[in-house]
Amino acid sequence: MKEIKSVQDFNRLMEQDKPVMLDFYADWCGPCQALLPTVEKLASQYDGKIEVAKVNIDKQSELATKLKVRSIPALFFIQNKVVKEKLVGFQSEAALNSKFAAYSAS
Repeated sequence: MKEIKSVQDFNRLMEQDKPVMLDFYADWCGPCQALLPTVEKLASQYDGKIEVAKVNIDKQSELATKLKVRSIPALFFIQNKVVKEKLVGFQSEAALNSKFAAYSAS
C-alpha cells in the first residue's frame, strides 16, 4: 500500500487506468488505526486491480482540503479521475470487500 507524500504523488496516482482507493487517516485517530489492518488486507487481496494509498491528513492538509475531508477515516473510491464514492467512519471488512469487488470488476 502506497503512502501519498505530496500533491505530485497524488497526481501520478490519478494518471493510471486502475481504480484508486484513498484512505485519509491520522496517527492519533483510533477508528483510523482500527481500520488499517482491513485496508491493508484488501489492498493485498486486490493488488493489481485497485491501487490503494493512504493519506495522512496532518502531513497532507492541502490534499485533504482539496477533497473536502471533514472527518476521518474517509475512504475515497476514484475511477477515471472522478470521485465515485466516499465512505466516512469505520467500515466493516464485509462492506469494504464488496466495494473493492465492485470497483475491481468495472
